[in-house]
Amino acid sequence: MDPILIVDDDVELCELLAERLAREGFNVEAVHEGVKGLDRALSGGHSIAVLDLMLPGMPGLDVLKRLRARSNLPVLILTARGEDVDRILGLELGADDYLRKPFNPQELIARIRAILRRSSQQAAYRPRIRVGDISLDPASREAWVGKRRINLTSVQYTLLEVLTREAGHIVARERLNELVLGRRLSPFDRSIDVHVSNLRKKLGDRPEGERIKAVRGAGYLFVGSKPGPD
Repeated sequence: MDPILIVDDDVELCELLAERLAREGFNVEAVHEGVKGLDRALSGGHSIAVLDLMLPGMPGLDVLKRLRARSNLPVLILTARGEDVDRILGLELGADDYLRKPFNPQELIARIRAILRRSSQQAAYRPRIRVGDISLDPASREAWVGKRRINLTSVQYTLLEVLTREAGHIVARERLNELVLGRRLSPFDRSIDVHVSNLRKKLGDRPEGERIKAVRGAGYLFVGSKPGPD
């Protein structure tokens, strides 16, 4: 039973979600203000946090920023309509995904399951991938630039693995969205672009130039030869 932390000051909504998620096999803990939410998120006792951005005590974006400094716990942020700037900033700070309020509880469950699938994808044996100085271990979901281990969130690792497996080939934004975020690309949704931007910053450039190229009207291309086992 996956333990879920919900940080939201709407007590009635939390009770409704706790009941609904319990029927889906989840164990829910609800916290209603930011400081305690951060403390519980750092406790190590949860598989994912569902974080509202409008919180008393400490705003959700501050909670996320402080959490990301110490933990890669998967985070789904909840935003009210009209908070597009905060939504994008949340993704830039390392949130795995977002959902606008009001939302369908079934959509929330689907997003949670998609994030949990990504964060738990491991195999008994899958050979490492190497493209240039980038290497990945699919079993542990860890990545390195040279000998430097990169601190990636679950969604960032999945994105990097998809791109490196297709190194030298353009991957369409629509396909990336489905493989990485687990949903179809909708109009005006720039989430995958923000995740690519975050990944670029963590990887840094090659001496020859950027590692991930945006191909206008097509998608993204990871620069390098066809990947092979390490």
